[in-house]
This record gives sequence, C-alpha cells and structure tokens, in this order.
Amino acid sequence: MPTLDVKLAAALKSREERQIRRRLSDPKSDEDLVDFHTNDYLSLATSQDLRSRFLQKLQTAPSVLGSGGSRLLVNGEGHHALEARLATFFGSPKALLFNSGFDANVGFFSCVPQSGDVIVYDEYIHASVHDGFRASRARDSTFPFAHNSLNAFGELLLQLLRERPGLLSGEQSLFLAVESLYSMDGTVAPLVQMVEMLETLFPKGNGYLVVDEAHATGVYGPQGKGIVALLGLERRVLARLHTFGKALAGSGAVILTTELIRDYLLNYARSLIYTTSLSYANIVSVDCSFDLLEDGTAKKLAAGLLDLSTLFSTTLHTHLHTYSIPNNLLSLPSHLTTPPPDSPTLSPSLSHLPTPIIPVFTSRPRPLSAFLRSKGMNARPITWPTVPKGKDRVRVCLHAGNSREEVYALAMTMVEWARGEMQKVADNRQEQKMQLVGPIAKL
Repeated sequence: MPTLDVKLAAALKSREERQIRRRLSDPKSDEDLVDFHTNDYLSLATSQDLRSRFLQKLQTAPSVLGSGGSRLLVNGEGHHALEARLATFFGSPKALLFNSGFDANVGFFSCVPQSGDVIVYDEYIHASVHDGFRASRARDSTFPFAHNSLNAFGELLLQLLRERPGLLSGEQSLFLAVESLYSMDGTVAPLVQMVEMLETLFPKGNGYLVVDEAHATGVYGPQGKGIVALLGLERRVLARLHTFGKALAGSGAVILTTELIRDYLLNYARSLIYTTSLSYANIVSVDCSFDLLEDGTAKKLAAGLLDLSTLFSTTLHTHLHTYSIPNNLLSLPSHLTTPPPDSPTLSPSLSHLPTPIIPVFTSRPRPLSAFLRSKGMNARPITWPTVPKGKDRVRVCLHAGNSREEVYALAMTMVEWARGEMQKVADNRQEQKMQLVGPIAKL
C-alpha cells in the first residue's frame, strides 16, 4: 500500500477507534423517520405553497439553467434584482450574494480585516469564520472569549485596548464575530450588550460587529428578518450574514453591509471571485421564499415552531426531574431549565428565547440516537470534534411541520431510554452483589 494510503487509513482508523469517524447516512434509512435533525425549521422544503410558487416562476423566468460563470463575468439580471430586493427588505445599504454561508464568512474575514487589526470571536463561532481569519492579514491577532460571556468579552476588550495603542487611537480596527443563534447549543448572543460595550470602549467607531444570522433567518424578527432586526440594531452592525439553505429551503447566502465593503469584497473575496455563481434556478427559489416572508406565511409558521420548542423543553425538563434522571445521562442546558433574569444588566436579554435548536446532553449520544431511530425518530448524535469534549449531545432540531404529538413523544421516548439505562445499571449492580454474596454464603 502506498505511503499516503497508509497514513490516511491510519487517521481514519484512529477516528473509528475513538468513535468520532464521520459517515454519510443511507438516504433510504431516513425516509420513514420523523425529522428532528434537519435545518428545515419552517418546513418550507415540503411546502406545497412554496413548490407551486417556484414552478410558476420558473415558467416565466427568462433564464433557468446555469448562471454563466463568476459574478464578475456574468452579472445576471436575476442576481442583480435579488440583491436589490434583499437590501430593501433587510434595510441595508447594500447586499452581496455568495454561494453559501461558508463562502460568505470565508470571503469576508479573509479580506476585510487589515494588517494590524484584531478579530475577537465567541469560542463557539462557526468553522467558516476560523477558515476566513486564518487566511487574513490579521491572522496573528485573533482572540476567543468564553461563549456568550459578557464578562469575558469585556475583560478581553480592556486588555486589548491596554496592549494595543492603535485600537485606542482609532488607527487599528477590532472586529467582533458572533452568531445571533448558535447552531449547536441553541443559545442567543447578547447582541445589544455587545454593541453597547463596543460603542462605549471604541468611541472613535473602530469597533465593528459582524453577525452570522444563518439559523435565525426566517424565524425571528419582523417578517423573519433575524435577531438583529428584532433588536433594532441594523444601523449599529457592520455586516450581517443570512443564509437561504436552512429555514428558507433554498441555497446560497447574502452579506448585508455598506457600499464600500461590498465593493471591496467584489475585488478581494476569493470565494466570490473564483467560483461560478448561484444558478438562475437557485435565485428563483430564494425569491419565492422571500415572498412567503413578506406575505406573513413564515411568521405564522415561526410562531407555531417556537411553541413546539417550549413544549419539548418543558416536557423533557419536567420528566427528567420527576424520575431523577442523572445529569450525565440526560440533561438540558441551563438556559432552558432556569427562569429568565429579572433585571438583566445593560439591556433586555434574549437568553431564554425559545429556539428550534435544543441540545440534549448525554454521555451516550449514539445509543440514545439509535434508540430514537428504533422508535421512528431521527435526532442525530453530535460529539467531539464538532463540539467540545465533554459536551456530547443529541441535537434536536424542531420544525413547523412537526405535530405536538410527535414532539411530546420525542421527549417521552428520551425519558424512556434514560430510565432503561438506569435500570441496566441497577441490575448490573445487583448481579455483582449476588456474585460477591454467593462465595461468602458458602463459608
């Protein structure tokens, strides 16, 4: 076997032994399972209304197949019109389409931060942001802080201001990268407090907030415009990223930002320049999804979705307490089990906002996921390196198309599994006790 094959096989074997090897699932094996794992939060991927609108627009669209090349070579009318629509819809000076959220984050963070600038980021920020700043001129000046911790964030800002006079004078810029809704934990960033801290500590305006709204798009805010719009922060954020492949059942992403930064990205963002742009069919699909946001359809779906979120977390929390399930076996994150603060500091907090993403922590994510599959439910195990060590979980993604009965059954099936695991432990201890007592009794 060639040396390369030996090394690659050894790396995969190592992951196999540690039970972290990734594989694609069998599509047919998921067909009859209740979906609790995809990002189709509003269930638009199966919407007959969206399907009908899409097919109707395809019939009259001047172009359908392909896109002709890079946006810099072929600026299709559909692409241009969609960007104009999105800029108006989101209340942004300009909009720029990318082929994916990953490409958008890589494009922005690889080229906008300049030499001498600083990038500060939440430790749970998406991998695409990491890939972006590793290729940037500021790659040696990147600093994480503890997830959603305002104290850690504030201390880091003060430290950087002390150590880097250019930040204090305004000659250097600081970029803060966060997600409005985090995809693995279902936690909401304290955006208002972060904006206030940036504006207070960087009065010269050289502290910039960049928000990834991928998992909030379509679900929160007026007409599904996201959490930045929900909080009225549009003019206080440098750039927003919205993706179309999750709640909107499409493909691609958009960066909402200033005219200057859009022009700069067109000249320097390699993930935009050196790739064929979204097909015309993709553009038509996304345009139809925004029809549903504007006419109020998505708002009704989102309201039902968040009600299901509350039902699931309340049901599971109640029964975990009733049956005294150990936390290491099955537990919910603290933001779902503690009451919201009465007097949050600085500004109102959204830390207890219901979300369609609910992590159920467990030391045995794969057995739990397998048990759910055996009961006709599909919720996937998430382990290191996707999440930090010791934070293994089954991630539940709820959808507007899930019924209340399905969601209740999911919670109760998890409890059933946990109680079964507890009984196995008790039986094993009893068996060990009997094995010990037997020889003693013969004495």
